[in-house]
Amino acid sequence: MLEPKRSKHRKQMKGRMRGRSKGACKLDFGEYGLRAMEPGWLTARQIEAARIAITRHMQRRGKLWFRVFPDKPITKKPAETRMGKGKGALDHWVAVVKPGRIICELEGVTEQIARECLALASHKLPIKTKFTIREV
Repeated sequence: MLEPKRSKHRKQMKGRMRGRSKGACKLDFGEYGLRAMEPGWLTARQIEAARIAITRHMQRRGKLWFRVFPDKPITKKPAETRMGKGKGALDHWVAVVKPGRIICELEGVTEQIARECLALASHKLPIKTKFTIREV
C-alpha cells in the first residue's frame, strides 16, 4: 500500500478541510477523471481498492494516473485505554482531499468504459465524486 518513504514528523495534528482545493483541479494527464465533490480523508487502503477496481475493469487497456497520495499520518490509541498518557501510535496514512480536486485520471479507453471504471472506483471511496471530461 501507499505510504511515504520518510516524513519530517512522525505525528501530525488533525487540521481543517475548509474551502476548495488549491491545486489539481484540472485534468492534466488523461481524458477522463474523477473529481471530489466534498472534503474528506482517503486512506491508503481506499485508494488501493479504487485502483484495483479500475485496472480490473479496464483489462490492461489505457493508462491510469492517481493524483492523490496518502502523506498524512493518523494515530490511534489502543482499545480500552484510559485518557492521558500522550498521543497514540501511528495507525495508517491518509490523503486530504478538498472539493474540486481530481482524484484519478484515465486515458486510452472509450467514454463508456471510463464511466464504468470510475463509477466502480467511486463506490470504494467515502466521499461524493463526479465524472469529468477534459474540455478542449
